[in-house]
Amino acid sequence: MTFWPRSHWTPAVLIAFLLAVAHSWPLASDPARLSLNYNGDVMLNEWIVAWVQHQLPRDPLHLFSANIFHPAPDALAFSEPLIVPAVIGAPIRILGGSPVLVHNLLLLVGMTLTMLGCYALVHAWTGDALASLLAGSAWAFNTQSLTRLEHLQAHHAYGVPLALLAADRLITTGQIRHAVLLALWMAVMAYTSGYLVVFTTIALAVLVVVRLPPVRVHASFALAALMAGVAILPVYLPYRRAANQQQMVRTLDSVSEYSALLNGYWASYSHLHHWLWNAAAPRESPDAYFPGIIVAVLALAAIVLQLRRGADPSMRRPVYGWLYAVFPPLAGLRAAARFGVLFMLGAGVLAGVGLATLRRSKAMPRYTTAAAAVLVLLVNVEALRAPFAYVPFRGIPGIYAMLADEPGPVVLVEVPFYPPQAVFENAEYVLNSTAHWRPLMNGYSGYTPRSYRDYADVFWYFPDSAAVDAIRAAGATHLVLHPQRFGNEAQETLQRALADPRLERMAVARNNVTLFRIK
Repeated sequence: MTFWPRSHWTPAVLIAFLLAVAHSWPLASDPARLSLNYNGDVMLNEWIVAWVQHQLPRDPLHLFSANIFHPAPDALAFSEPLIVPAVIGAPIRILGGSPVLVHNLLLLVGMTLTMLGCYALVHAWTGDALASLLAGSAWAFNTQSLTRLEHLQAHHAYGVPLALLAADRLITTGQIRHAVLLALWMAVMAYTSGYLVVFTTIALAVLVVVRLPPVRVHASFALAALMAGVAILPVYLPYRRAANQQQMVRTLDSVSEYSALLNGYWASYSHLHHWLWNAAAPRESPDAYFPGIIVAVLALAAIVLQLRRGADPSMRRPVYGWLYAVFPPLAGLRAAARFGVLFMLGAGVLAGVGLATLRRSKAMPRYTTAAAAVLVLLVNVEALRAPFAYVPFRGIPGIYAMLADEPGPVVLVEVPFYPPQAVFENAEYVLNSTAHWRPLMNGYSGYTPRSYRDYADVFWYFPDSAAVDAIRAAGATHLVLHPQRFGNEAQETLQRALADPRLERMAVARNNVTLFRIK
């Protein structure tokens, strides 16, 4: 049954955007001021997006030579590239939007597009708009994605279902344009997140095994792989250099620390599930993969109905959704638990297929359009975690803009200069560097280079004389002191810094944050 007689895309886009607003509420009420900046990963992602927007039009060949962790090379390769989201958000930045505003709008846009990507996949298979809305909701707004609101890349996952759709159409038609689209979506994921391109590759591999493409399309798949490989090469090489030159690799022990447990697939942190059975669980763990009661029931119904029907050509393709949902992930990345997103996609797709199958069966009367719409609503209610707690963003202190205009070379150190186990404390420093883009010896990312570890062993003891000497010897030209971060020693630290003849005070911001020139 057709839910709307004309183009289904206009209402689908509107509904997806409204759901993104609802699931992230109250972010849309004031995206320029509200922020998730209590989390270091958010400030890191704000910096990544801003860096790409700054560097890409100026010096694209040195895009990965980011300003943090100076003098370590390829510092952007220590984290996700987020190049595609950065390009999407570039107009807002060009118009003067802050990195926080750009990030918040990209979060809303990413949620919307991720839902629409799954919507497109299921609609191509079923032709049922309501079933597609349900599948898209289950993929974009679930307990796993909503416990990772701080990870922008998790909400720009639209390329995963769209790559599957392109591969499915390539198998069906053999047309070259679908090979091009497949390569495009693979590249989009690679230029967004290393995890996402691995997820997409695994899903495509299972699709090929299950569908067994005819010989006539083998050349088209080879062409798609070649085009994707060439397109991905510029973003792959910096990561390869970082792995080879700086030993940026993950041991099996470190991977096991970030692997999901079986009980994670029963865990959920939505308001409803938390109230029903999960009240004793911590609310901040991202390793929760229960897809929802309604989604689970509909996915099971899809499997049962397909087993009953046997080989039904119109419904054969979505069976691989179930197969890759239970496919054991072999992780080469640190957070192996994130492979559970394939389970969430498989469950969402199957739920949409299950609803579409039920709506076409004789067991359900034709007036079930309203019931199906209610199910779409309930799936979103079941996953709801909003309203979220945000913190106000008061802007970047003006003293950082002074560094942008400072003549001659500038190398900045901010103190406290935290030890590697507390490197996340540098996240605010990293975000503040978007006001000047000068080399910063501090940094925060998924990997901490050896040079930072060596500096931290000495710089941590600022304002001791030996620490100041080491900072000068390392080539730093300027220093920003955050006295309040020294706790009970804040006033003493500030006074010692002001009395040090090697440090010339240039400016003071709120909370006595002080900019010094190193003589």
